[in-house]
Parts: sequence; structure tokens; C-alpha cells
Amino acid sequence: MKFNNTPLTPGRMALLFASLTFGAAIAAERPNIIMLFADDISAREIPAYGSSTWSNPDSEDSNDLQYRAVTPALDQLAKEGCLIKNAWGATVCSPSRAMMMTGRYAHIHKWWHNGDIGKTKTKNGKFTQWTLYDSSPLQIGHIAQQAGYGTYWAGKTQMPGDLTKYGFDEGCFTPGNLEDTDNPFTDFKMYEKKVDGKKLLFNSDTDKQIDSYKQHGWYWAPHVRLMNREGKETFSWWPDDEESKKNFGLNTYGPDVELDFIFEYMERQRKEDKPFFIYHTSHLGHDAFDWFFPEINTKWPGAPIVKWDGEKYTRTEPNVTGDNGVYDTHDSITGPGIHNHVNYLDYQVWLYRNKLRELGIEDNTVFIFCADNGTSGYGKASPEKQKGTHIPMIIYAPGMVKHGPQDVLANLSDFLPTIADLVGVKIPDDYEINGESLVPFLFTDKPTHRDWIYAYRGDQQLIRGTKVMKDGYDKWFDVSKEPADLISFPEIKDWNSVGETHRAEREMLEKILPKFDVYEEAHDAPGVIVPPELNLTKAQKNAKNKKPNQKKNKKND
Repeated sequence: MKFNNTPLTPGRMALLFASLTFGAAIAAERPNIIMLFADDISAREIPAYGSSTWSNPDSEDSNDLQYRAVTPALDQLAKEGCLIKNAWGATVCSPSRAMMMTGRYAHIHKWWHNGDIGKTKTKNGKFTQWTLYDSSPLQIGHIAQQAGYGTYWAGKTQMPGDLTKYGFDEGCFTPGNLEDTDNPFTDFKMYEKKVDGKKLLFNSDTDKQIDSYKQHGWYWAPHVRLMNREGKETFSWWPDDEESKKNFGLNTYGPDVELDFIFEYMERQRKEDKPFFIYHTSHLGHDAFDWFFPEINTKWPGAPIVKWDGEKYTRTEPNVTGDNGVYDTHDSITGPGIHNHVNYLDYQVWLYRNKLRELGIEDNTVFIFCADNGTSGYGKASPEKQKGTHIPMIIYAPGMVKHGPQDVLANLSDFLPTIADLVGVKIPDDYEINGESLVPFLFTDKPTHRDWIYAYRGDQQLIRGTKVMKDGYDKWFDVSKEPADLISFPEIKDWNSVGETHRAEREMLEKILPKFDVYEEAHDAPGVIVPPELNLTKAQKNAKNKKPNQKKNKKND
């Protein structure tokens, strides 16, 4: 039996079951898919996860309610859809995004850590970073394209190489790559120059030396580069017409620009009655240099002020004036803090759902909210317990039978097979993926999703089941009960102190790890042998020289 010309696998059977509940008018339609992928936000920052602790503006643990986000839209999404209580990414941005986009772990795609990516050899004999579209030619965007979906990518890319090869028809990127220094519309960027033989970093807005990491502005007066904009070159700067140039300036907020272009794309697809896949990789949650207050070491620059009155959001129009490093916000934007970023994400979720209702497609759209890794200063890049890996994951899909908090395990790699099931694309049997489709769990009475989840940080491996967890320092923890702060799991030092089910699960998890533990012998592309002096990145040197339980505290993009 076939459904939409695709063999009726168990996953497709679940989708058929779900589609029948959508209603007769749309039963034959394939669902649109929106994925809002936030940046550096631990599950504990989302109130729906019920943590007793969150991050304050100084990256310290806090239970002060003034620094706790308020998220009515996400709360509703978690109630009407489902909240996965134990979802993992990798510990930091690049490998988490590689996991998300490919459905694979680093033993295949070789994205081990930020700045620690396997190399390949070019035709002219040079060694270069192995791109995801070479290591993994079937990604989430490609799958949606194969199914006839329009695909749009907005926000942060974190991906090198040719952005047109990742499976997206159009895009709005904030910013472009760091090499894109010729943006004529904003000087919220940085440059390097040597002073007395030392390479130093400078603020292009003030020409003053700064202590930060090299970045462009992606929040206020952002760098915006469009991909495949109609009537333009493959990549073009925005603003790009008389009206947008007139309105662009200090009060232009990157996350707003992204959403405007996403909504415009959704409208076009709806007008043509074509399904779409939106991959919205927001910067919100990521720390950044604050161009409005360059002399103050704020971690998360302020956002537009939004307020919830119990029924709807209102947004205060920003009013920032000034130039050359001297600015007055006139109290028209928030103060610093990740809670303000989470609040703005919640506002955008509300806008998304309103737009879906406006377009008449709310009952045929899957909406996914998640993040890449833990919060900066708390969990980002950390292999300790699950600080770096525990992310929010909230999924809403019309017809799903799971609602509210779900005490199951899930992984970012699961989204590639999930999307394949939703859009009706069969992944070839000989194409290895490491994720498992969520469709059977979401749309049937299947009680669990998967038995274990896995993550990595360079040569460190993390794995957990429902009873026990091993972190990157090879410590084991009892995770059978959830602590109030979502992290204070008791360490297991005496295995006789726990039950047989704990010991059995540990034995099962230890048998899984060797398959993925190939950092030393298969760090690079298959068949590529890189001279040691070329292949020892900082991350690898740290990995080789680290002492047991040594913690790393390196700034990561």
C-alpha cells in the first residue's frame, strides 16, 4: 500500500493516522513546517520547564523572578502541543547545527567542536574544512525540497562554504560571514589590525580597541544579506530599495527583519498553494557586543520592549539616537539579560501563530521550538553533566495525540527523519542517520521515543538513558529523578548503591559508545591523512593535553 506515492512504512502509517484527524478539507495536504531554532538557551531558561534556577544578566545562577522570562505563547504551545523534557543537542553551536541539519553525529560529519572540524583535501592538494554538504548530502532542506516544498532559511548560518548548497531556495542571513566586511549600510562590525606586532580588535563604529571576539552586529542596525532575492544577484545586501533604505538604521532590529522576510515568503507560498519549510535560526539567546554601550560589558544586549496583557502582546517602538559609540536609547529598549531575549522569542512565537491563522493554515502547520545548546556562562561548551546539552524542545502538530510535558528522550538528530516522515520522503536504507523519527511517538499511543541520547565535545562523549547518564568527564549520574534545578543529579560512585536496572542500563550505554568514539583515528574525511602539524587545532591540543576532569572556559561563537 502507498500513500502519496511513498511506501507506507510505520512512520508513514502514523502520519496517515495524523492526517485523518486534521479534517476532511485538508487531509490530503502535506503539513507546512516551521522550526524556530534559538541560540544558546538552556531548557532551564524556559519557564515551562519548571526549573528553580535560571540565568541573570551576569550569567550567574538566580531564582530572582525579575530575571525569569515570561512566555505565555510558549506555555500555550507546550500545552496544546508537547514539551520534551529530556532533549539534547551537542554542547556548542557548530556541532549542534550539524547534528540538526544532517541527522548525524560527528563520527560521520566530523564537526567535533567549534573550531575543531575535520578536514578534506582539495584537488590542488590543499587541506580545507570538510563542509556538511560534502559529508552529508541529504539534509533537512534537501529532504523538504525533494518533497516539493519551498524552503527558506533565516538568521544565523554558522555554516561555511556555498550557502546555496544546503537545500534552501531563499534566505535572509544576519549577518553574513565575517568575511563580508563590505556592508555599506552599517558600521556595527569589527576589524583587526596589528599594533606593535600584536593583532588587536577594533570597533568600526568608534575605531577604538575592544576586548571581545570578532563579530558583526546581528541585533541592532544588523548586517542583512539575502539569498536568491528576486531580481537580485545570488547574494545581495539589504536594505535594497528606496523604502527599506529610508527606514533602516539604529532602530532596525535583526530578529524583526528575519521575521518580516519569513512572513513575506509564507504569503507567497500560500498564494501559490505550495507547502513550505521554514528554518529560522535566530540569534536570540546568543551573547553579543553591545554597540549602544561599547564601554559596558553587557552580555545580552537589550531587546525591544514587549508586554503581555493576558490576551495579546504590544511592542514599544524603539527610539535610539546618536552615533560613533555615543547613543541614547531613551529607555525604549530593555536592559540586558537572556530573559529579555527569551521574552522576545515568545513574542515572535505569538506572531507566528497569528500569521498562520491569518493565512488559514494553522491546522496544517507543524511548529517546532528548540535551541542548539546550553546558555552562555552556564552550560555552553560544557561537558559537565548535561549543562551543555540540555535544550528546550516544544512541538505542536495538528492531529498529534501527545500533549503537555512528555518525560521522554529526544535528540536534535531526530528532526531529519521526523521531517522526512512528515513530508513523505524515504531516506535510502544505505544512508546512515543517527536520529529516530518522532512521528510515531507524537501521533500514536507509542509510550516512549528512544532509549538513549548522545552528545559530544571534541573527543569527549556524553550519553544518557532514563536511569543513568555519563558526562564528558566520564562521571556517571543517577537521572531517574528530576532535580528542581534540572542539573543537580547525584553522582554514582558506588554501583552497589543503585538498583539492577541502573547497572543494566549503564552496560547497555557502554556498548553503544565505541561506534562513535573515533576522534583520534578518524578525525577527518574518510581516506584523508592530515599532517599532525596542520590538524592540531586549539581544541584538539586542549583535548590531547587535558587532565582528568579539567574544565575548559573558552569563548565560543
